[in-house]
Amino acid sequence: MIQPDNMRVKNFSLTFGLQLFKAFSEEARIRILFLLYKEKEMCITDLEHVLDFTQTKTSRHLQYLKHANLVSDRKVDQFVYYRIKLQAKDIIHQLFQYMNKDVLLLKDLETYQILYSNRELAVCKLHQKKWIQD
Repeated sequence: MIQPDNMRVKNFSLTFGLQLFKAFSEEARIRILFLLYKEKEMCITDLEHVLDFTQTKTSRHLQYLKHANLVSDRKVDQFVYYRIKLQAKDIIHQLFQYMNKDVLLLKDLETYQILYSNRELAVCKLHQKKWIQD
């Protein structure tokens, strides 16, 4: 059984395992999850920009991950930000320990960092807003 978003999974059901491994069966979803894992939270427009995906492709994969109970979202202004659910963080962390040197995943992360440093991502506005409020 999948627990509420504020609890971590100590062991999980066959159903959750199937959802998790199906999510990891598609390169696009792995790339999205890796960026969310590394950067904590991203909006769809930033994911499109970093991964060079269409809006349709990005949205479809995010909806799949959301229905698999691996990601959740929150709306800030006109953007919807996605993040890995707390209940899935431990197992996703373990899986990415085996992929943390993958060339494509590292290239995605490098692209994110370049775009972020150039202030080309929507998340820059969110971070700027937080600094102004603090």
